[in-house]
Formats: sequence, C-alpha cells, structure tokens
Amino acid sequence: MTVLPEGFLWGGAIAANQAEGAWNVDGKGLSVADIAMYRPDLDVKNYKGHMTVTTESVLKAAKDTSDKWYPKRRGIDFYHHVDEDLELFAEMGFKALRVSIAWSRLFPTGKELTPNQKGIAFYKRMFHKMNELGIEPIVTLSHYEMPLHLSLNGNGWVDRVVIDDFLRFCQVCFTEFNTVQYWLSFNEVDSILRHPFTTAGIIPDQCPENQEEAVIYQALHHQFVASAKATKLLKEIIPNAKMGCMLTKLTTYPLTCKPEDVELTLKKNLQNYFYADVQVFGEYPRLTLNALEKKGIVLSFEPDDLALLKAYPVDFVSFSYYMSMAESTDPNAPRTPGNTVLGVKNPYLPATDWGWQIDPKGLKISLLELYDRYRKPLMIVENGMGAKDVLEEDGSIHDPYRVAYFKAHFEQMKEAVDEGVELLGYTSWGAIDIVSAGTSQMSKRYGFIYVDIDDEGNGTYKRYKKDSFYWYKKVIASNGEDLGD
Repeated sequence: MTVLPEGFLWGGAIAANQAEGAWNVDGKGLSVADIAMYRPDLDVKNYKGHMTVTTESVLKAAKDTSDKWYPKRRGIDFYHHVDEDLELFAEMGFKALRVSIAWSRLFPTGKELTPNQKGIAFYKRMFHKMNELGIEPIVTLSHYEMPLHLSLNGNGWVDRVVIDDFLRFCQVCFTEFNTVQYWLSFNEVDSILRHPFTTAGIIPDQCPENQEEAVIYQALHHQFVASAKATKLLKEIIPNAKMGCMLTKLTTYPLTCKPEDVELTLKKNLQNYFYADVQVFGEYPRLTLNALEKKGIVLSFEPDDLALLKAYPVDFVSFSYYMSMAESTDPNAPRTPGNTVLGVKNPYLPATDWGWQIDPKGLKISLLELYDRYRKPLMIVENGMGAKDVLEEDGSIHDPYRVAYFKAHFEQMKEAVDEGVELLGYTSWGAIDIVSAGTSQMSKRYGFIYVDIDDEGNGTYKRYKKDSFYWYKKVIASNGEDLGD
C-alpha cells in the first residue's frame, strides 16, 4: 500500500537571493542579501553565528560595484540558466519547485509605485516554463531579500510603513502571477531574532540604545500583520490559492531527564512554536506576552491588528528541518552549530562537516508535533545536508552520504504520514547547489545537481548530475516507495 497520497508534491527548493545572481541586471535594486560577504573557512570549529552589520559596513558594501566579496550577487546565475535548470528539475520528475520572488527585482528600492516590467517578465517566463514542464510553483514572498533602501531608510520592518510597501509588492505578485496556487509569506519568520538584518533589514546601531530586542519584536509584529493582510489580498485576487507560514523547526530534546533540563527544553520549544501560533491561531500566546512584559517589552498595536490576525490565518504550515539539538542547564555542556543556532550536542547523533547533527527520527517527531498542535496540512519545504562534494575527472559526483541522509528522512516522513499526518509535499534544500545562506559559500553544497563554481566565483557554471540526482528521480517516480540505493 502506498503511504504517500496521490499528487504528493515531490520537488526541491531554492531562493532568489542565493540562486539568481544578475544583481545589477534589468533594473534590479540592491537587497540586503547583496551585501552578505563571503566568510572563508567557516565551519564547526569557528562558527560565530550569522552575519552582523553596522550602518558603516552596509554603506561600504553598497558602494562596492563588484561581486568579489559578495557571492549572492552572482549566485549560480539562475537568472540566465532558468530554462536549463528547470528542464533538469523536470528530468528528475519534480512535481513542485519552491522559489522566491526578489522584491528588489520588481521594486528596486521598495518605494516605487509601479513595478519594474523587466523583473515581471523574468518571473512570468519562469512560471510559464514551469507550467509547460508540469512543475507546481510554491512561492515565498519574502526570503531574506528585502530592498536595501528600506533597511537604510526606516530600519527595515521596524518602520510600519513597510507593510504598505510589502502589500504593493504582493498585489503585483498575485495579479501578475495568478496561476500560482501555493504561497508562503515570510521564510523562517522566527529567524528575525537570530539574524535581524538578513530577515528584516534591521541594523542594530540604528536601534535606540538597549532597545534592540524590543525593536525586533515590534518589527516581527509588523510582519505578522503584513502576513494577515497579504492573505486577505490573496483571497481577493486568487480565491482558490493557499497561503502558508514558514517556520524553522528547531526540534530540541532535554539532554537529561533532570526536571530543570526538561523545563528549559519545554520553554525553548514553546518559543519556537510562538511564530506559527500567531499565524495559525490568529493570536499571541499568553505565555509569550507575559514573558515579553517581564522584559519590559510592550508591543504597539494598531486598533485593528488583532482582528486582522484572527480573521486571516494561514491555510497550511510549512517548515524547514535540518537537524535537532539538545538543551541543558549545565553551562559546560558542549555545543554545536545548527541552522543559524547553537545547541547542546546530542551524544547519540552523527553530524555533518559543519556540525549539524543528523536526526531523521527528529523529522517524524516534528511532523507529529506540528500536526497535533495545528491540525492543518503540513509541507516540508527545506530539508537536506551541506557537504563538500567532489567533481571527478569524468564529470561524476559520488554522494552516497546525501542519499543515505534523504533515505533515512523519507522513511521517517512516511511513518508520520502512515500515523495520520496530512502532508502536502516535500521540497528538498536545495534542488541544485546554490550559495549558502549563512556563510555565502559554494563549497557547502546541498543540491542534486553540481554547479561548477568555487567559493570565489571561479568556474564554468556548468551543471553536472550527482549520483543522488538519479536516486531522487527513482524515489519520485515511485512516489516514495523505492528508496533503494
């Protein structure tokens, strides 16, 4: 008996800022991603968290007209390889592809009243090609790529006016790309606390002294309101379309059964759920509000904000899952990196070259937890492992470690569905090698397709199929039944 439903959306995922390149082509404006610097040799031994910025560093980067230190400016040149790459995805059998629309490609500064027509033409061409190939688009509206102008003038999402700027962008997207049925509002909306500049354009030195955390939560509230308003707008323009939220699923276990470890872990998991809670239930959890009040953080609400959140919740819950971590009250417990976080190392789990702990069972646990909590359809929109792949002289790439990773995760995913989880689809991260979000490396590779570019941008940009390409093709063709090596 086939476990996964007919029409299950198998596929992969990319983000405009990590793939498209063409940063100064056809009228595109600078985004916050275009000033993300390459950080060489960043691995588990010297991980220091996500990129931090100052106003001075942002202005300096904005004046630099080269892409030497800014790999996201070149990406993998998906902008000029879009047809070739989509055909490769179709060859793998993709039923869906998660993409994002670069806000600054449509509105270079975010303040324009009319969109850049060349930007619209590119995405229309992309969606038309996907339609021809039978690939369902899943589109993220905001994926770490807000116009830099909005960051430098208003400190990004701190300025409530950005809601109107974002909705102007959404209106164009929904009107011009009205065949798209699945939309996500904000990628990993919870990440605003971990990397406020990348997620929301917030520059710390533009925040009032000792008020950075309060400012970040206020900006987050503006994103919640924007998501609700975007959902309302979507229903008006494309009535049958669905809006989802997108959460970084940071599944955490207590390191021991010591009650203090269990309590600390519970609170950490509740904090992780908070962001989806607001977008699914349409209200702030009382425990979260109480915790903010104890910190002296009081959010500013407009009169209709809470009514909007309640009236326009999301239709489904999507999430990323790469790893799990542990938590402990022991200050000396060894820690290891994960998806832009540090967690206590779990002694029962292996790890990638970057220290991310590999936990397939954690994916099943995450699915069960999320479905039991929200009782809405789920979608896994990011899952995968970064590795240092080797291109052989004959053009082959042997990546059995990647096949093993996905096979183990798919087995757990199927178990969760068999136990009753309603799962719409699965899009791996990434469909093809792209520039790393946190380190701007190319050597940290996730895709089923190898792109011949190194960390400094040298290479032919030629695409090569990895062994995992052929394996994933077989998995999709069998709807997940054939997971053999």
